[in-house]
Amino acid sequence: MIVFANSSHLLLSALWATAPTTSAGGGVPGWAIGLLAGMAGAAAGIVISRSLGAKKLADGQAEAARLLEQAKAQAVAEAERLRLEAEKSVLERKAKAEQELEVARAEVRDTERRLQKREDALDRKEETLTQKETSLARGLEGVKKREESLDSKEEEIAHLLEQQKEILQRVSGLTPAQAREALLVRVEEDVRHEIGKVSRKIVEEAENDAKNKSREITLMAMQRYAAEHTSESTVRSVAIPSDDMKGRIIGREGRNIRAIEKATGVDIIVDDTPGVIVVSCFDKVRQAIAVESLERLIADGRMHPSRIEEIVEKVRSETNERIMKYGKEAVMEANLRGVHPKVVEAMGKLHYRTSFGQNVLRHSIEVAFMAQIIAEQLGLDGAIARRCGFLHDIGKAMDHEMEGGHPKIGMDFARQFGEKDPVLNAIGGHHGDIPSTSFYTPIVMTADAISSARPGARRESMEKYVQRLTELQDIAMKFKGVTEAHAIQAGREVRVMVDAAKVDDDEAFLIAHQIAKRVSDEMTFPGEIRVTVLRETRAIEYAR
Repeated sequence: MIVFANSSHLLLSALWATAPTTSAGGGVPGWAIGLLAGMAGAAAGIVISRSLGAKKLADGQAEAARLLEQAKAQAVAEAERLRLEAEKSVLERKAKAEQELEVARAEVRDTERRLQKREDALDRKEETLTQKETSLARGLEGVKKREESLDSKEEEIAHLLEQQKEILQRVSGLTPAQAREALLVRVEEDVRHEIGKVSRKIVEEAENDAKNKSREITLMAMQRYAAEHTSESTVRSVAIPSDDMKGRIIGREGRNIRAIEKATGVDIIVDDTPGVIVVSCFDKVRQAIAVESLERLIADGRMHPSRIEEIVEKVRSETNERIMKYGKEAVMEANLRGVHPKVVEAMGKLHYRTSFGQNVLRHSIEVAFMAQIIAEQLGLDGAIARRCGFLHDIGKAMDHEMEGGHPKIGMDFARQFGEKDPVLNAIGGHHGDIPSTSFYTPIVMTADAISSARPGARRESMEKYVQRLTELQDIAMKFKGVTEAHAIQAGREVRVMVDAAKVDDDEAFLIAHQIAKRVSDEMTFPGEIRVTVLRETRAIEYAR
């Protein structure tokens, strides 16, 4: 501050000395004084600023030195901490590595022990195999010696056999071929006799076990259910009031009869038989529509193509309603639940179908109740058996429209509408077309046979009847030892007489079995056919 005051004072003195004088009063002008004052202030400010800056610089350098010293101390401390942590980490890793190394050494020692054990076991096995090889070698030597001995013995035996054959041929006077043939004949006779004994014994035992029970179940089923049956043929007659009506039915140039046949799909037969015309058709539904249409046309008296088409269409609609009615009534009578409408309709069509003259719908209902009774006697579900029996012939409702037998057609049809496996198998297998997979299929087969074989249930044409009787007798007469064969009981039994001198009791039983099998394979017939083989010895003498 003193230096600064001295400097200002010298500066002002210099300015004052150099300042020019004025003429007016001889004093210093104002601007000079102001200039001098400003310069003095500036000089003072510079001096002060430099003084303050030097002090701050000194303070800053001191602070920087202090901070630098502090940073060095912190760096040293941090370096020491990092060194200690690094040493600690190294020690931990070293301890962990040593521990892992110890575990690995233990595993290696364990593995070495196991390998040593295996090596010992292999050494023992090798020793055992060596012993076995030695034993086998000794055994092979023995076998070779035995083979050599057997070869020599076989040669000796072959030589002896040749000598025996030569001796036998000289004694018997037969060649080897003749002797072989005679031996085969003798063996065949002996085996045939033994087969007859075994077959008879097996069947008799099975019959003794099953006869009483099966008779009881069958008779109970037949006694507990009996239903009336109606039979229709494939030909039906329609009564007409006069021969003039025949001409009206035929129409001009046959247009009326052609219109009837076209609308109904049947054949109309108009012959010289008075008072009737004949409707012929395999499809019983179409036949029923044609018969009812003709009856209405005859009663109405109006006979022309448009009227014919109108009546036929009306009758067809009513017949379809009746089909549903018959189906529903049958389902209710059989006490079934959850039957699809299409299945109901198909069952209704069976009302118009016949098999050997037996109404198929009534037959199905009868089989349903027979199957139920048999199943319940055997401890099975009667409701399932009843359903199987009721639907077993459903394929007959459409088999004229589709290819294949009615069991397969019925099974495929029932499967489409939700029937389950036991019912499907009974439908498809009740004639043995597919293997039985449930107990209900053989039950349905039994009930079907009972219903078909019942006297009066079925009938056949005279031509088929005569043909069946002839075939039965011809098949029976083809067997060795049979002297006579007669078909009796309307072809349901064939009685065969055999020569008692050529056929014994066991062979008679075998002949009956073979005839029955051949009849089953070669003939088609309703129900079953009984084969009876009679063998008797007659002693005749005359008293004189």
